[in-house]
Amino acid sequence: MTDFVTTEVVGGIGYLTLNRPQALNALSLDMIRAITHALTAWAEAPGVVAVVVAGAGGKAFCAGGDIRFFHQAALAKDPLLDQFFAEEYALNHQIHRYGKPYIALMDGVVMGGGMGISQGARRRIVTERTRMAMPETNIGLFPDVGGGWFLARTPGHLGEYLGLTGTVLGAADALYAGLADLYLPSNAMAEALAALRGRSFASGEEVLALLDAAAAAHRAGVAPEQGMLARERPAIDGFFAQPDVESILAAVSDAAGDWAAQTAAALRSRSPLMLKVTLEQVRRARDMSLENELRMELDMMHYVFRGGDGIEGIRALAVDKDHRPRWQPARLDEVARERVLSFFDSPWRGAQHPLAGLSAG
Repeated sequence: MTDFVTTEVVGGIGYLTLNRPQALNALSLDMIRAITHALTAWAEAPGVVAVVVAGAGGKAFCAGGDIRFFHQAALAKDPLLDQFFAEEYALNHQIHRYGKPYIALMDGVVMGGGMGISQGARRRIVTERTRMAMPETNIGLFPDVGGGWFLARTPGHLGEYLGLTGTVLGAADALYAGLADLYLPSNAMAEALAALRGRSFASGEEVLALLDAAAAAHRAGVAPEQGMLARERPAIDGFFAQPDVESILAAVSDAAGDWAAQTAAALRSRSPLMLKVTLEQVRRARDMSLENELRMELDMMHYVFRGGDGIEGIRALAVDKDHRPRWQPARLDEVARERVLSFFDSPWRGAQHPLAGLSAG
């Protein structure tokens, strides 16, 4: 276990709190193991009817994985790097298939790995402080932790847009995209949490009913149809339905307006290789089960730090912080189709795959 995850059971609810606020509750391997251990124990515990997960510190639910560890481990060829992703994706799967209501209080920053431990929740609750994104292409990665699967299930071509650009969403946009279920102002979320802790529950459905009722009182507080995604949806669906990244970038670059200019600038700053890999991932994921998509992501991650842009992207953003990554290759037209497809060639066969045991049951 780890000091960075606290667990307790009160009134029939298992409470998981990420307690690493100095790192915006970014996940370490020990934290992943602690969460997995608690969920496994609570799944069989008759005194636990639901699980609530939250982040400590008031700024973040979870800002992602520990990318500094990724950088150090990749340079050292540390086998714990591969182990981190195998165990993280297994945890993501466990949450999606959890037999009891699992509730994520997505207050503050929710990115990357934070999405992985929240998107499988029965209730995903956002606040006015929520800042949600899958920003992996900015550091030479791709939207993992099941990101291909859940982005591919957003309306229209929002999945391609969010995966390629890493755009940060507030509560209204998260609800519009189907990446959140309920909205509560942060003070009302605190009140709801106090109400949960103040009574005992005989079933998970009673827990959900209390939260649904609390959110109903604030339904007018945020309007999904008034967010950026709703406003730009026609443009997003037109541009991001294009057959390849070059066509997407050309279409956005030719369009007028601030949104198009900002979108084009974001795409130009990302890893050309990982833009193409991400587009392929999201489009493949539309026809995949969650289990197969997570296995595919582990295959992809195997290559990201073995000839991809992951080490360089993290160096530029989080280590040297010069924000001047030297992508290889530097241009979209220099990315060979064969290199993109190589990310989807599994290094494991059949039962040898680390996630071979994932089951939809």
